[in-house]
Amino acid sequence: MFQTLDGFYQLWEFESGVTQKILNQLTDDSLSQSVTPEHWTLGRIAWHTVTAIAVIASQTNLSLDLPDKDYPVPTSAKFIADSYQTACSTLCQALRNQWTDKSLTEVHDVFGQQFSNSQLLFFMIQHQIHHRGQMTILMRQAGLSVPGLYGPSKEEWAMIGREAPQM
Repeated sequence: MFQTLDGFYQLWEFESGVTQKILNQLTDDSLSQSVTPEHWTLGRIAWHTVTAIAVIASQTNLSLDLPDKDYPVPTSAKFIADSYQTACSTLCQALRNQWTDKSLTEVHDVFGQQFSNSQLLFFMIQHQIHHRGQMTILMRQAGLSVPGLYGPSKEEWAMIGREAPQM
């Protein structure tokens, strides 16, 4: 977990940056992609990733003015991507204004479990990683290129004229 807010900011900057890369690749048409009609669409998962920032933060004493309802899903991929960028900067600004490093040790009841603010911030990052994985699968099904997140993607390897390493 995080011992300092700076520790969170460093990891958040990277992780939110790669989430932003995913969201920036979405198209309006791709938002309706789903595995089956019973599962969430790519747009719903993307919008949920945006709104979850406020939902998770609301479990603490942190005050944010951000959308916290993941339905209805916007029909504009650009709106979702722009909203994510706003949510990320709003979160960091709220943390800078409302918390200190000592705030990370405060414990709250979160959906019936005890979490410190530090654990909750780490959970927020894990939550985004989880949904990025879902989005990349749906992106490929929708015919979109997937950007590299922790290294080059298959598409990026092809652009540099190399075959992706076999795992």
